[in-house]
Amino acid sequence: MARNLSQSDLARRADLQASAVSHFETGTRKPSFDNLKRLADALRVTTDYLLGRSDLMDTSAATVDRLHRHYAGLSVEYQEMADDFVQMLAEKAKQKASEGE
Repeated sequence: MARNLSQSDLARRADLQASAVSHFETGTRKPSFDNLKRLADALRVTTDYLLGRSDLMDTSAATVDRLHRHYAGLSVEYQEMADDFVQMLAEKAKQKASEGE
């Protein structure tokens, strides 16, 4: 995979045992749905990519969906804080891009 992670690194990112990652990689065991989601999040790919249903690793739609789920669970006050934070990050990214030109 293009992430250059060891099994132990992936296990740590996905909050799994390294032996479980080894079993999944060798095919001796299949990951549960929850573990599949953990692996996809840790690798920043879609579950469809891990399942071989897609050749695209792009997670932008999955990231938006995950962020939306978290956002929806926030109070109005925290949603406003999240909006302000994302706007601040977007402005910083725009500024950094214009400095690099």
